[in-house]
Amino acid sequence: MSSLAESDFSTCEISDALLKLGIPHGGHIPDIRQLSPSPVESTRICGPAYTVRLVLASDTDSPKLHGHFVDLAPEKSLIFVSAPPEAQNAVWGGLMTAGARAKKCVGTIVSGRVRDTAEHRAMHFPVFARGTSTVGQAPYTRASEIQIPITVNFGAQDDGGLPDVTVKPGDWLIADLDGVVCVPRELEGDVVKLARKGRDTDAKCLEDINKGLGVAESFKRHRGK
Repeated sequence: MSSLAESDFSTCEISDALLKLGIPHGGHIPDIRQLSPSPVESTRICGPAYTVRLVLASDTDSPKLHGHFVDLAPEKSLIFVSAPPEAQNAVWGGLMTAGARAKKCVGTIVSGRVRDTAEHRAMHFPVFARGTSTVGQAPYTRASEIQIPITVNFGAQDDGGLPDVTVKPGDWLIADLDGVVCVPRELEGDVVKLARKGRDTDAKCLEDINKGLGVAESFKRHRGK
């Protein structure tokens, strides 16, 4: 188990490892949840980020993308779509899932809204998003750039939340029922080592807790606190 792609670490285990490495947000991209398959199914996806930045249609200054961003996605990538935070329309739908599936993409994570939830589930294609909308993309938003660093969760730290997160093309994205985590490529090896160590420590804590030692004593024994 030398890479994230070969591992089965949960997003929680990975966030814990990133925090130990001094990443203040633990890689977590808040408020994105699993919409497809149905949340009652246990789904974990992991893949290299293919980033897509959308802008409001009224934005005439940002670059214009030639071609559809789904058609431009590399095979086996995990599509990360960032919509303007104020947009209330969907930026991903059933036909896009069909296209991504044909490209053998791992799944789609949308910092924004999606629609056609039943269609994604029928195709068993993993889709994670902030929410849903019945309204499609046109004429509200448009794709502007692909494969650029994208920063999300702006300003949340000012109100007591987590620092913003930058997703770079090729960074590892991992998503499961607990949420979405981004791991910088250069930290992959360290994250795998620390996540493995954290899992072993938690297993020892659980064993002692089940023996009746209590949470505090078990943590003190194995976590040092």
